[in-house]
Amino acid sequence: MKYQAYAEYKDSGVEWVDLIPIHWGRVNMRWQVQLYAGGTPSKNIEEYWEEGTVPWINSGAVNQITVTQPSMYITEQAYTNSSAKWIPKNALVMALAGQGKTKGMVAKLAIDTTCNQSMAAIVPNKISNSKYLFWWLTFNYQNIRNMAGGDLRDGLNLELLGNIGCPIPTDEEKDCIANFLDHETAKIDTLIEKQQQLIKLLKEKRQAVISHAVTKGLNPNVPMRDSGVEWLGDVPEHWKVMPLKYIIKAKKGAVKAGPFGSHLKNSDMEGKDVKVIAQKNVISRNFEIGESMISSDKYRELEVFTIEHNDVLITTRGTIGRTAIYDNVFTAILHPCLIRIQIDEDYAYPELVALIIQESGYAMEQILINSNATTIEVIYSENLINTIICLPPSLAEQKLLLGDISLRKTYFSVLIEKAESAIELITERRTALISAAVTGKIDVRNWQAPEPLYSNKETHKEEAA
Repeated sequence: MKYQAYAEYKDSGVEWVDLIPIHWGRVNMRWQVQLYAGGTPSKNIEEYWEEGTVPWINSGAVNQITVTQPSMYITEQAYTNSSAKWIPKNALVMALAGQGKTKGMVAKLAIDTTCNQSMAAIVPNKISNSKYLFWWLTFNYQNIRNMAGGDLRDGLNLELLGNIGCPIPTDEEKDCIANFLDHETAKIDTLIEKQQQLIKLLKEKRQAVISHAVTKGLNPNVPMRDSGVEWLGDVPEHWKVMPLKYIIKAKKGAVKAGPFGSHLKNSDMEGKDVKVIAQKNVISRNFEIGESMISSDKYRELEVFTIEHNDVLITTRGTIGRTAIYDNVFTAILHPCLIRIQIDEDYAYPELVALIIQESGYAMEQILINSNATTIEVIYSENLINTIICLPPSLAEQKLLLGDISLRKTYFSVLIEKAESAIELITERRTALISAAVTGKIDVRNWQAPEPLYSNKETHKEEAA
């Protein structure tokens, strides 16, 4: 849809926008809102946090966009004995600090609540100010973060927020802009959510296809037999079912090194001679990134952990079970949070083994069960090498299997990339629309939400008929 511009514009006098409609004003935020921070009751007094009735939110609550539920409840005594303050419904809150993208995010309050000291309460003088101001601050999210070091850990403060300049449309225009953006961004967000759901389904389908291929093979008519392993079920009759350790080379102490990949300490990784391959290298499958190095002396001491060509590297902590094949781009040594296994290539392709570990599903299921844990935080080499896998007996069949899986993965990757590109374009459209509306680049005073395709009356008539 093409939107009309205003007839005349003037210099905005606002740092983050060049022109605004000629009849708009501008003012620093401190003159149109009350700004104050909250507080956190003592964590050392347990009764402050038990069976409370006072809603209280922390910085993570801004991710709700519209806060409808508190992070937790504190007691009246906790409220009285802390610097926590009430914030009224329809006000705004902004995270002054926080990990990742939280700092600078703004949310609307659908409840009366208190908050912690890492949040700013923004209580506009008028409801119309609140609705418009939410979109103005949302549009300037990155500008606001840059006031306090951008993506660094530096925190915002009330003084900085108070100095934020804001265009001031008329009250009627504020309502029109807010209603327009509420409606249009909701439609855009629905489109984004559908694309995200599509990506999720495509990834699930991709894993299901890979899992089927590495457990059932490519020929649907091949005779099957019971594998004897719960997680595997039936497998092709001629395939081998065995522990992973049977196809691992027993050289250079590859798996005898203990629960993790090497004995390096953080203090060892301050040298400049030999690169340390860590989890982020495996997760990204990029061995160039990262700056951890060890000295030549330390390398000679731990040379047994040198990574060799075609070693399968496996992440063991945090993001577990990711794999990568080392391509011998340079001499490197293993980080303690990785396990490497060296596959005997007379019996199996390392690429197929890496695929089974990361994407088949059944391998990780066994590791989880064998660890006696409902959630797994660490993979130990003993559990890994005793994992039962199934493989075609010939390298020729394994090669055909890998080729087929590669084509299928490419097919799904193309579909996922298209969906991700669609999200990127839709998100850019959303940002541009918010920018145009809150700065007056488009005139939405005459905008009206379109009528539903079928009104309620028409629906009731059809149901009655």
